[in-house]
Amino acid sequence: MASFADLVSVAKAAGGYTADIDPTWTVGSKVHGGALLAVLASAARTAYLDDGGEPDAAPVVISAEYLGAPDPGHIELRTDVRKRGRTTSFVTVEAVQGDRVYVQAAVTLARRDAGEERYAEPLPVDAMPPTPPADALAWDPEHPAAKIFKVGRVAEVRYDASTLPVIEGRTGPAETRGWVRLREEPLSGLFALLATDISLPVVANLGGIGWAPTITLTASVRREPVDGWLRFRASAPVVGQRWFEEDHVLVDESGHVVATSRQLAMVPAPRPPES
Repeated sequence: MASFADLVSVAKAAGGYTADIDPTWTVGSKVHGGALLAVLASAARTAYLDDGGEPDAAPVVISAEYLGAPDPGHIELRTDVRKRGRTTSFVTVEAVQGDRVYVQAAVTLARRDAGEERYAEPLPVDAMPPTPPADALAWDPEHPAAKIFKVGRVAEVRYDASTLPVIEGRTGPAETRGWVRLREEPLSGLFALLATDISLPVVANLGGIGWAPTITLTASVRREPVDGWLRFRASAPVVGQRWFEEDHVLVDESGHVVATSRQLAMVPAPRPPES
């Protein structure tokens, strides 16, 4: 069975590192965008450590440009430690398959936050219970969506069904809420990175069902999560005819905001009318 530890395990190679991505970490036939974030961040931290970096530094920000969607399998990770500083360090990573660069990313490494926040405004996600209620919708391996969203074989994902009117053939706000955790492994900052892209595209609730390719995604992991469930809210404040920006906020069971992200993606192409 695939594991998250295996996903983010990288091996030293000429020009950087390599990784082997199991088909479990796919949506349809292509590697899940959040899984790619975790792999890229892992390669960046490994390169930083191999360059003599401080062991308590971790990826706190990653900004990725998706030039294409790679297949699962072997992937090259070309790294360059651009800065190794006392407060922040900076590593660039390219994900290469064959002779094509599929993703290029910039990763900032530093010490993550700890303790209580100095200031925090109320967020919609605060109203959610720390763990999913009994009536939460489970996207488990038996769910029909598992044929497409295979990540659910390793990660438990449960939705607040009231934020998925699309499953009943209705439309509603461009928002989803839910909970996610690994089935058999502890949470980590790298998994929180993956989870900043865990929701199905929120434009599905507007009738935009289909592939919504991510163009660019910036995610931050401000603190290491406590083990347990991460609750998330994904939303798109504005949806255009072609583009939308989707935001994720993730809170751990201790009530702290662990990670956030914003991505620019394309609205799925309209389906042709049935004849």
